[in-house]
Amino acid sequence: MEFAVSREGTTLVTLHGGSDTTACEDAVAELEGALDSLAAEGTLVDWAIPDAEVHEPPSAPFDPYTIAVEFDVVVTVEADDSEEAGKRGAEAIDAALAEAGIDSITYRSSPTASA
Repeated sequence: MEFAVSREGTTLVTLHGGSDTTACEDAVAELEGALDSLAAEGTLVDWAIPDAEVHEPPSAPFDPYTIAVEFDVVVTVEADDSEEAGKRGAEAIDAALAEAGIDSITYRSSPTASA
């Protein structure tokens, strides 16, 4: 049986930006590009970026910002039941995000599977 497995997470993106606003916009754009490429490959079936905020501002004029960007992703997996689907989906999500170079991930929810 095919299940859609979703998971919510937060990643930290470190980059230089001119202000809090532009740093957040740049961090979102960077993550959007990575998630778009995963969706184009068929790895993700859906994704969203609900929020981004400054996690750590620069401590000196030329230091980078660290931005916390929230994301929601969905994959599909084949499994016999929702528990197995949740495990397989979590593994697939971890592998896809690692392949895309997205790290410093904290998950805000357990994987949720629906048939």
